[in-house]
Amino acid sequence: MTKQHPLAHLGKSKFFYNRGRDTTRLEGFIDAAFAFALTLLVISFDAVPTNYDELITALKAVPAFLFGFLILGMFWIAHRNWSIRYGLDTTFSILVSLALVFILLVYVYPLRAMATMAVKGMTNGWVPSEFSVQTAQQARGLFVIYGVGYVASNLCVVLLYWHATRQAAQIHLTAEERFITWGDVVAWSMVGSVGLVSIVLALTVPPNLIPVAGWCYGLLGIAMPLFGVVISKRFDARFPDAEPDA
Repeated sequence: MTKQHPLAHLGKSKFFYNRGRDTTRLEGFIDAAFAFALTLLVISFDAVPTNYDELITALKAVPAFLFGFLILGMFWIAHRNWSIRYGLDTTFSILVSLALVFILLVYVYPLRAMATMAVKGMTNGWVPSEFSVQTAQQARGLFVIYGVGYVASNLCVVLLYWHATRQAAQIHLTAEERFITWGDVVAWSMVGSVGLVSIVLALTVPPNLIPVAGWCYGLLGIAMPLFGVVISKRFDARFPDAEPDA
């Protein structure tokens, strides 16, 4: 007779048992903090329009808001998936989760500045930006400040997934779950490493090449899909009979 997994009574999402089915006070606080960070991002887009011209100007700011929304959403989804998959409520996970919230609440300001500057540059000034840099040194500083917040946020996510691997026996991770979890550790390490590359470029390249420090984030659009293909093939080779649950 096949031995039943100790968590078989829990529902599953793809290959993971839903260990964190119940929302904890910490998760509720983190969700509220993310919502507040998004509020800060929106509020910073000036006042409510009072005429047609102001409305058009406000709408032009939407791409920059979307830029920031996607970045914050990326970290929220990572933490949400971590919470549902592992259901960990240890001192370490609480401290790292709180650190992530703190960093993102501070990070929202350089994120806002970077988003508006990036969209303004890509649209050749058609999308306005109230934030400006006057010197090459200020441009370097902006990329470094943004990069530090980006790397620190990624580090928190890496630590959370790494912590899940350390607690694998206690939370009864299956072989498939352990493989995917380590894949997430590597994936988020790759995402964060681009921020380190950006910081180094911002500090070292000639003034006329400083924008390269921003464009290097575009490497993720190539690297991450390729990593996804590689990790999926390795998973299929190692677990040929594994079938994801709905």
